[in-house]
Parts: sequence; structure tokens; C-alpha cells
Amino acid sequence: MCKKWSETAVAQAKSTNWRNVITVLSIMVLVGAEVFGVAIAAGWAIAGLFELGDYVGYALMVLFSLFAIYILVHLWRRCVAVEPLTGRA
Repeated sequence: MCKKWSETAVAQAKSTNWRNVITVLSIMVLVGAEVFGVAIAAGWAIAGLFELGDYVGYALMVLFSLFAIYILVHLWRRCVAVEPLTGRA
């Protein structure tokens, strides 16, 4: 008889590699704090330098923060490719 799909999935269960999880989360916190700090500071500095006003400054901060999220998503993908979060049991 053929094995059911669920039986095959259970036989190939993967366990969490906690060392890699902690490493990737630590990197994300460190880099995330730096990237968002730069994004907020750059929006504030550019708006202040060119005297663009508060609302344009907030808009620049949001725009740069969206770019920071984009950077963090790609960093997450690359980190998980190098440090797999799951491994064979």
C-alpha cells in the first residue's frame, strides 16, 4: 500500500535549531535598530536642512522607514538562507 501524505510528513518532521533562531533574531534586532534610527534621523535632517516643515519631515521619515522595512525583509531572507531555522530531527 502507498503511504498517505500525512504519514510521510510526520516521518520527515524537522526540529527547530534554537541556536540559529537566536542568532538570526539578534542580528535582526541589532540591524533593525540601526536602520530605523538612520531612517528617522535622515528624514528629520533633510526636512530641517531644507526647511520643509514638520509634515514633510514626517512624510520623509515614513518613506525612509518603508525602505528600512524593505532592507530588513531582504536581510531576513538572506539570514535564513545561511542559518536555517529548522533541521532534521
